[in-house]
Amino acid sequence: MDKLLSQFLAVADAGSMSGAAATLLITQPTLTFNMRKLEEAIGAPLLERSSRGVRLTRYGETLYENARLMQRLYDNTLSSIADLQSGNDRGLAIGSGYSWWTMFLKDMVVAYQRDFPKAPVQVSLGNQLRLMDQMLSGDVSMFLAHEIDGLSPAIGTDFIPLSRVYNALFVRAGHPLLGKPRSQAEVMAYPSVISSLAESRHDRFFDPSRRRARVETVFDRTHFAFRSNSLAACVDYTLSTDAVLTHTHVLRDDLARRGLLEVTQADPLRQAIAGLYVLRERRGEERIEDMIGRIRAAATVVLPPL
Repeated sequence: MDKLLSQFLAVADAGSMSGAAATLLITQPTLTFNMRKLEEAIGAPLLERSSRGVRLTRYGETLYENARLMQRLYDNTLSSIADLQSGNDRGLAIGSGYSWWTMFLKDMVVAYQRDFPKAPVQVSLGNQLRLMDQMLSGDVSMFLAHEIDGLSPAIGTDFIPLSRVYNALFVRAGHPLLGKPRSQAEVMAYPSVISSLAESRHDRFFDPSRRRARVETVFDRTHFAFRSNSLAACVDYTLSTDAVLTHTHVLRDDLARRGLLEVTQADPLRQAIAGLYVLRERRGEERIEDMIGRIRAAATVVLPPL
């Protein structure tokens, strides 16, 4: 892939010249010169510079999306060639939220490798926006997550619905909220814990009309006392405090074994669709479609229906 485009992607992802220069192991003046050279070649301003860093112009956003596509195609080509050279054409890289990994994905991966003993499988666990970033970068070929509200169609993904879930609330044993149905107002009186991180660099995934405001998924809340991309850390914090952990209800039994109990909600449940994201450009590939079928079959056994 062209060096200037690769450097441009690094600047867009880092949000600053200094951060991108450190990642690329080049000097900041060199990077600044190269970005101006790229802008001259394109014939339009790509970056808006300020004391707080850089942000993409509308021309830069267009170049970013297309350069990401070019990078994915290039990386996928190199990966396919490497698979052929090693005699392995069944290796997979999948992303998943912790709930789906616990519920069925780990068993499905083991079953897959029984069918293809030489196939390496890479699994990345994280929240949906981090996994989207990894998929767009070519690090994973698909990922399991809640449907992302307000996602820009320019991203070029397909979402395959698998299950309808709801937003459950979990607290330690003996918590005052246990024992009877509780309203949202009662729950909000206690600190909130969320098992995902909000990162401003992910705003580019959303429609421009919504990008200026912080975009939260239906499984997020604006105010929280503790937030981490580690579910284990969230569980530890909730067990040690009066905080309320917000998480998908399908992990109810697993969290109960760790000492967290579900609060009965008096208000209507906040529901969402869980499913599989895959790059539209890769639909139709035998390996991708085979894995989609396997995930669908495994999810149907353990997850609530749509």
